[in-house]
Amino acid sequence: MELERLARVLGQANEDYHASDAPTISDAEYDRLKQRNAEIEAAFPALKRPDSPSHQIGAPVSEKFAKVKHRVRMLSLGNAFSDEDVLDFDKGVRRYLGLSDTDVLQFTAEPKIDGLSLSLRYEAGALVSATTRGDGETGENVTQNARMIADIPKSLNGASEVLEVRGEVYMSHADFADLNTRQEKRDEKPFANPRNAAAGSLRQLDARITKSRPLHFFAYAWGEMSEPLGKTQTAAIVRLNNLGFSTNDLTKTCRTPAEMLQHYQSIEEQRATLGYDIDGVVYKVDDLALQARLGFRSTTPRWAIAHKFPAEIAHTTLEAIEIQVGRTGALSPVARLKPVTVGGVVVSNATLHNEDYIAGRDSKGAAIREGRDIRVGDWVEVYRAGDVIPKVRDVDLSKRKAEAQPYVFPTVCPECGSPAIREEGDSVARCSGGLICPAQAVEKLKHFVSRAAFDIEGLGAKQVEFFYGDTDLAIREPADIFTLARRDETNLGKLKNRDGWGETSASNLFAAIEEKREIPLNRLIFALGIRHVGESTGSLLANHYGSWTKFGLAMDAAQAHEGVEWDELLSIDGVGSVMATALVDSFHTPDNRAAIDRLTAELDVQDVEVADTSGSPVAGKTVVFTGTLEQMTRAEAKARAEAMGAKVSGSVSKKTDYVVAGPGAGSKAKKAAELGVSILSEEEWLAMIAQ
Repeated sequence: MELERLARVLGQANEDYHASDAPTISDAEYDRLKQRNAEIEAAFPALKRPDSPSHQIGAPVSEKFAKVKHRVRMLSLGNAFSDEDVLDFDKGVRRYLGLSDTDVLQFTAEPKIDGLSLSLRYEAGALVSATTRGDGETGENVTQNARMIADIPKSLNGASEVLEVRGEVYMSHADFADLNTRQEKRDEKPFANPRNAAAGSLRQLDARITKSRPLHFFAYAWGEMSEPLGKTQTAAIVRLNNLGFSTNDLTKTCRTPAEMLQHYQSIEEQRATLGYDIDGVVYKVDDLALQARLGFRSTTPRWAIAHKFPAEIAHTTLEAIEIQVGRTGALSPVARLKPVTVGGVVVSNATLHNEDYIAGRDSKGAAIREGRDIRVGDWVEVYRAGDVIPKVRDVDLSKRKAEAQPYVFPTVCPECGSPAIREEGDSVARCSGGLICPAQAVEKLKHFVSRAAFDIEGLGAKQVEFFYGDTDLAIREPADIFTLARRDETNLGKLKNRDGWGETSASNLFAAIEEKREIPLNRLIFALGIRHVGESTGSLLANHYGSWTKFGLAMDAAQAHEGVEWDELLSIDGVGSVMATALVDSFHTPDNRAAIDRLTAELDVQDVEVADTSGSPVAGKTVVFTGTLEQMTRAEAKARAEAMGAKVSGSVSKKTDYVVAGPGAGSKAKKAAELGVSILSEEEWLAMIAQ
């Protein structure tokens, strides 16, 4: 329910912000909701929706403007909210590239302008089009308006045949104040902030209005180009400046994360005097060849990150601690606070993480907050990391009331009364009630019909709650969805006669359900809501087993957590013992297995289509990489092998065809030798796949 709400709220916020230039929530609130969405998805990957805000860039283009498809996508940036996040970014880049901590790796650091992203396309030196970011794939044609901005050259001398220059349209604080003064004199509504004013001014249907507005443009990136601007980010920015574009003079090349953080602090200190809005600092790998190697995730580059400015802190009273029960039965404590403003937003709820956090210790039993526990009635410190998720950070013991009692974490589920069990190694207690727990059952059904799962039109979170509470047409498990129409036929109280329904809506729902009887294997696996099995894992398992029959038989045969099928499951790169245990056990819990069988009896599960890898020398082969690869990183090697039809395993067995061993190869190479598996050097492997 929460992820659905976040997808809806953030989707509307994107529309308001990017398409209408009339945001209904603050930037801090937007970041908070998006980070909450990311944290929930990280904790419960199986719940991730296909319309997840983490997949979205900008918003669909307005119908007021012609649509232009970007030759090179305009992506958003991942966020860092602490020094540790920046250090992790550096480590992640080095790990992907196979660089050590002592290898030189330069970054650029530049202010993150709070404006409207724009892509300018020049051909033979002439400006031919200007396009907004839109949804990252398609933007709006605002060429005539862009020609009205003095900072944007109409022609370039010495540019390559094709050059797309990207940057940010913004309005200075002084110009913003003058514009609002003019607005008020004309009895027109003033703009809320410089970003809204800039975006609204650029996206006018009448270019003369844009011309009358004091807009500026900073160039800092590029899209398609027939010749490179330079070998480094730094050189490319200098080249853009030489071509006549305004570039930010606070951009600096840094050799270490310490220098990046030092420059961040310097920019933060100047923030109030810059004369334009910024909301952080952007770090980019300087070497463009390394940027190309690092590539992109679905919506963000691996080689760049935005370091947002820090959260604000406030103090208030903790009025209550409530427990929420999630789809996997996790009991999550939530602080109910006396409302307080933090970072410009009124906060009344905050996360308390888990039982250990409340008690003043970490998952290993070590003291946090110097061992201070959190109690109802306490005076607590609340913060919003990066102006995002509210958290209770500390407690003021000097203001603790004498009658305050230590919080006792529940040992039974507050929803169904089943025992709440905390297993060894788990940071949370979980309700053991399974499908008899209404909270879990409803959340599992919502997951089942989510976009990345069955995606049944007309059957969303509200409808799931409606049918779950119904007496005659109840949906208590997934199979009930596919018997709904049959049950409606024999039921005196027809769905079409219920409040909120009609003949058309009921018929449409039955038709939508019928369409989903045929379902791809990966979607079904994901839809089952098995703990630790997310959307990507569903695809991983589907690609490995190919059909529901083979998958089910493998899970049956692996019941004892040993044997050939169990070993095969563990050999899938990306499947560990925890996930494997959850998978197999879900098929051998009687009630759950019965529900799965009732469901699949109603479905036509599609086998996985095998990609055409004819001609590939490694198609269908199982490969294990071990030791240190010197010409590519492990991630690159795996991606290339899978693209050629090979299966990459994390362990060596009799089914392994090749072990690619680099320096330092240990037990895997030894086992391969014992089993008579072919062992290749990295050079031999590269020669093989180059054939």
